[in-house]
Amino acid sequence: MDNNLIIIHGGGPTAVINVSLCGAIREAQACDRVGRIYAAIGGTGGLLRERLRDVTDLPGDVLDALMRSPASAIGTSRDAMEAPEYEAMIPVLQKYGIRYVLMNGGNGTMDTCGKLQKKCEGTDIRVIGIPKTIDNDLAVTDHAPGFASAARYIAGSVAEVCCDVNSLPIHIAVVEAMGRNAGWLAAASALAADSYGAGPDLIFLPERNFDEEQFLSDVQKLIDKKGCGVVVASEGLHDADGKPIVEPVFTVGRSTYFGDVSSHLAQLITKKLGYKARSEKPGLLGRASIPWQSSVDREEAEACGRMAVRAAVAGETAKMIAIRRKKGPSYAGETFLADIREVMMTERKMPDEFINDAGNGVTEAFREWCRPLLGGPLPRLIDLREGV
Repeated sequence: MDNNLIIIHGGGPTAVINVSLCGAIREAQACDRVGRIYAAIGGTGGLLRERLRDVTDLPGDVLDALMRSPASAIGTSRDAMEAPEYEAMIPVLQKYGIRYVLMNGGNGTMDTCGKLQKKCEGTDIRVIGIPKTIDNDLAVTDHAPGFASAARYIAGSVAEVCCDVNSLPIHIAVVEAMGRNAGWLAAASALAADSYGAGPDLIFLPERNFDEEQFLSDVQKLIDKKGCGVVVASEGLHDADGKPIVEPVFTVGRSTYFGDVSSHLAQLITKKLGYKARSEKPGLLGRASIPWQSSVDREEAEACGRMAVRAAVAGETAKMIAIRRKKGPSYAGETFLADIREVMMTERKMPDEFINDAGNGVTEAFREWCRPLLGGPLPRLIDLREGV
């Protein structure tokens, strides 16, 4: 078998998934133990259909532009994989002389990574996972590439919403954040206060059961106190029975297309409290934005891509690249190898110490944990009414 390498993307794109791709390509280009470098066009389905692009000789200017390109430049997928699909991958990999398989994605992709490696036992094929998710719900790693840029986006954007709402204080704005079953991204909106003194007033996370009466009580207090306010809500909010507060549009396997939570909550406020409310749902804008790309996220995403190549060439398999924090007064992260079995389909949610006692906000401990990942201070927003 030749020593060729393939890179496969899985799941939702991020602002830095292409950075990991670029890091892997550059590392492989510089390694004399790697032959040709392939990219699967359209995820695992692309591999099965043999839609492979040879990216071995991509020039430096293209790779430089790749670092600042949103979403997935090679395409991604949420293909449902069963035993026959995994078995069908082996002859394709062998046909193209591929020894090193790098799979870049979140929980579902890491599950695929582990299952593919199991099928590859007895061959020379090595499978390594590269972490990626804006939801930040991967186990073992301190955080995953993609989260920090999405966190910077939501913090900066919510700061702008807070400016708007406070300048014309006549309504409640409800901003919806992505994050299926984990509230990391919604929680990151709290850092809007670093940009504009008045950050979001309330933050509701899926780690706490949603109580409609308590929600309306919290909002009524905002109205009585300020006449306006900003509420951030995770798309994955559910009641005490685990039922989503808004019926999902549809669900296929792990992929849930949530209903409009922000719209539902805004309508609750208007109908039940008789007060003007509006909803905002950044959605895809929040996970694809290059202007809000975090420098820390960019550096770590590239490092993960590079380490994945080094690990595979060194003979490692069934591992995922993970990030941990170095000890010290300032933030510094380092990559290490995690056993893929410890990651597969294990959701990492917000710990209790990061959520306030009322369940409608975050603690200072979370802010301190999250702040350095944003890659520098957010823009300072000015309000000339202060002190008047």
